[in-house]
Amino acid sequence: MEPLRAPFWGVEWAWLFYVLAALALAVLALGLWEKISLWAQGRRAVPTAHHKHPMGAVLVDVFLGRRIWRGGITAGAMHLMLLWGFLGLFLGTCLVAVDHYLVSFLHGRVYLWFSAGLEACGLMVVLGLVLALARRWLLPVPRLERRADDALLPLWLLAVACGGFMVEAARLAATRPPWEAWSFVGYALSGLFPGPEAARSAFPWLWWSHALISLGFIAWLPWSKLVHAIAAPASLYLQGQPLAVLAVAAEEEELAALGLRHLIHLDACTRCGRCVEVCPAAQAGEPFSPRELLRRARRQARLKYSPIYRLPWLRARRQALLERDRAADWEVAWYCTTCRACLEVCPVQAAPIEMIRKLRAGLVEQGSAVPPQLMEIMEKLYRYGNPWVAKKGAKAGWAQDRDIPDLSKSGPEVDWLYFVGCTTAIDTRAQGIARALSDVLARCGVSFGTLGKKEPCCGDIARRLGEQGLMEEQIEATQALLNKHELTNLVCTSPHCLDTIKKVHPLFTEEGLPLRVLHYSQLLHQLSKLGKLIFDRPLPVKVTYHDPCYLARHNRVVDEPRELLRAIPGLELVEMADHGYNSLCCGGGGGRMWHEIPGQANLAVHRLEQAAATGAELVVTACPLCLIMLEDARKTGGFEDKFAIIDLSELAAKALGLDAATDGEAEASA
Repeated sequence: MEPLRAPFWGVEWAWLFYVLAALALAVLALGLWEKISLWAQGRRAVPTAHHKHPMGAVLVDVFLGRRIWRGGITAGAMHLMLLWGFLGLFLGTCLVAVDHYLVSFLHGRVYLWFSAGLEACGLMVVLGLVLALARRWLLPVPRLERRADDALLPLWLLAVACGGFMVEAARLAATRPPWEAWSFVGYALSGLFPGPEAARSAFPWLWWSHALISLGFIAWLPWSKLVHAIAAPASLYLQGQPLAVLAVAAEEEELAALGLRHLIHLDACTRCGRCVEVCPAAQAGEPFSPRELLRRARRQARLKYSPIYRLPWLRARRQALLERDRAADWEVAWYCTTCRACLEVCPVQAAPIEMIRKLRAGLVEQGSAVPPQLMEIMEKLYRYGNPWVAKKGAKAGWAQDRDIPDLSKSGPEVDWLYFVGCTTAIDTRAQGIARALSDVLARCGVSFGTLGKKEPCCGDIARRLGEQGLMEEQIEATQALLNKHELTNLVCTSPHCLDTIKKVHPLFTEEGLPLRVLHYSQLLHQLSKLGKLIFDRPLPVKVTYHDPCYLARHNRVVDEPRELLRAIPGLELVEMADHGYNSLCCGGGGGRMWHEIPGQANLAVHRLEQAAATGAELVVTACPLCLIMLEDARKTGGFEDKFAIIDLSELAAKALGLDAATDGEAEASA
């Protein structure tokens, strides 16, 4: 007797199965149509760029779960078992259809190996689901939610998988074919039936139960969070697009400008909670959760764009839900520091940074729910070109005692434009960075100049606060000056200026000179490698380095500052618990530097607690915002006697024996 597959063995009314299958597929198609229609709205709102993420990296992330393994061995193992188990079962189902309707090939040894393969895939699914339930309910991982649908989905899938094994067990117990051991799971379970007759009687009930549960799951799939199986690969593929910076019209609502990539991100999110786990605002106990923001954004996008919610009898509920979600968004719109920590850990590259910016842009356009302090800051940016003082031309004060060429005038040609930045040029403490860096560059023989009091704001602050029109004006002003003086090499003090000029400015400058934009730590590192920057003054001190978010995560600069520190004789570098790409935010980004939030200092205090644990005598950073936030936390958090806060440029100047460094350090210790 040749091993083969007998379709619909022991089952009557096969036609009913086809009817139910057609209904399930129709509901599946309806759900997929809704998703595709929603994504198409995003494609029309924001055109998709041609640049995509490398396909090789996408395939590794999708099929091997590279980013998921970073969250823990159990998470990676669970995902891998579920993914490959379901892929195997899906492929097996397709092959069964081919065998039944097109070409019969599942017989003999092919059928035996096919049966064993499906057994292995089904077993992988069961083990993966058991592990998923254990991680969420029995030995709960703190970042995971425990909602009703979080239990329903794995239990439903477990019923599908176990039901399939029981159907197979009943068939084997009733027929006892010679090759039954190849279906090793079903063979092991067949002993649960007392005899062939009992198995034959139970088989139809088990088969129809399994069929109904399976078809119901197929119909439910696009409406559940398992739709991320489709959206996640697309989200990873589209992650390499350049940021779209489009104005939000006054008549549009907050999410109206979400593009294809953003809408796919929303469906790719599985609410795993990794973003909440690393969010500095959430860690500090503030009422902000990236996961909740994405959940609301997904619901709003569906309410606004889905063809289903355009039906007349759903309009009232649609409006009520939109108003409720908008009110919740307004309450948390200004908490996000835009530190990018959520994106660093997200397995599917879905994060709310751009959605926060679009939400803020909508609030600014409407003139509602904007804190008075931020309104004042935006007024200063508009009238005076800086967020600090109500005075134009205040950006040149730090350089009064230094002979630095002013490139806004018809000055000499130089190799580098030093873009000082608003905070570095005006804030009393941050001015030490500008003085120290200018002295170091002069010592190294670098030909550089500044734009003096004519230096505009780069546009970062307006962008982060959602003032789109003002941001565009500031970008145009900056680019006009650069083009006028044909400046192509630019070094920034602030990582925020670096990020904006390097990534956002090109989106608004179709014509213009090509810019080479570096953070000063990168330029000093290059000078050190060329032998032009040699630290000849030993500093026997233990230091720890705080990575600014916009330098490390936004621009992937983590090694250059550390190599500079290690080049200083006598200096010992120790790392904090969170460092590099996992650095903990100081709390000054995303416009929070200029907005008083209850408990805001908690973020920087938490960071300094990590610094204190290292036993370091100095905390070094490379961002004026970080310097100010950490300095304030040092004074208010009880760390004044433990260490000082100093910028990397000030420490470099000190290691060269320059006076500017001691001035900066004295202010830091004050």
